[in-house]
Amino acid sequence: MTEDLKCLPDDGTGWSYTELPERARLALERFVPSDDEVDRRLLRFADVQPREPDNDGDVEILDGRRFTHRFVQAPGDHELIKWHYVEAGEGEPIVFLHGIPDSWFQWYHQMADLSSEFRCIAVDLKGYGQSSKVRGDYRHSGAAEQLVALLDEIGIDSFNLVTHDRGTVQGDYIAARYPDRVLRYGRGEQPLYHFNPVLGPQDVLFADAPWSGLMADPKRFVIWVYTFVGNLAVPDDDMRRIIQEFCYADTNKAVPRYFLSSTFRKEWIERRTTLMGAWRCPITIMQGADSRSQPREFYTDARQYIPNAERVDVRFVPGGHFWTVESAKETTDVIREMMSL
Repeated sequence: MTEDLKCLPDDGTGWSYTELPERARLALERFVPSDDEVDRRLLRFADVQPREPDNDGDVEILDGRRFTHRFVQAPGDHELIKWHYVEAGEGEPIVFLHGIPDSWFQWYHQMADLSSEFRCIAVDLKGYGQSSKVRGDYRHSGAAEQLVALLDEIGIDSFNLVTHDRGTVQGDYIAARYPDRVLRYGRGEQPLYHFNPVLGPQDVLFADAPWSGLMADPKRFVIWVYTFVGNLAVPDDDMRRIIQEFCYADTNKAVPRYFLSSTFRKEWIERRTTLMGAWRCPITIMQGADSRSQPREFYTDARQYIPNAERVDVRFVPGGHFWTVESAKETTDVIREMMSL
């Protein structure tokens, strides 16, 4: 670590935030993008049109590998939830969970490479992509249980879990509640022990989206988020598909329900009080080396806060928040290393 982390004074609730390292404080000066900056980037993708929905069994070739689209109904919200997931390869399962504003597609580079050895399964989280948008339980704890019901439905017992951003919030519950089923946990781009709310203005912005109109134009919203917390350039073809996946009907209506059901602070408190101590499997913490919203200094001491895991490794991937597409090969290398443990 380049500098010692310091806890700010207790706010009277018993919880203390971690003071920002100097590098993170400087990054705040150019944190939320201006409208002009977003508009300039948006012009580059003005011709992107909505993508037709897939059908069960549809196949597409990406990075030279065969990907199959699946649609399954599984128990949830006292009814059945329609799930969309995509799979490639055979062997020991790796389940991938994406973040915002993404979809299963966030992981296609990694899936294409790893599918030569493993069964790679990437799910559209409830409310995203081509999965169900119906109202119901959008607490991450509840959504995690519904994801496990999906895995039960498709016959996945033991599995490896690889997550990013909002998918990690659900992954934390799965790893804690099902330690006998999660073989390894690649935990990506989400606060752990250290937290400072000034790095998360999107917590309120996303919750207020139904009234502010932040997500009203899905294409603009995707560009806004990638400009906000991205770092390295994302290939244009990838960016086009990322936009299309967020443009499926009612995604922009369903996603804010998660943010109206909790807060980043509440997630952090539950993580520290309940979840982290329940993790048992080997864990690889994956973070963007230059993530502006989650400074790498917050993760170098991760091992001491996850005492019961078999082992804890920390890996910093080149790029900002979206390293799965900013540094696709390096991300795959980290996952492959994890799978060798």
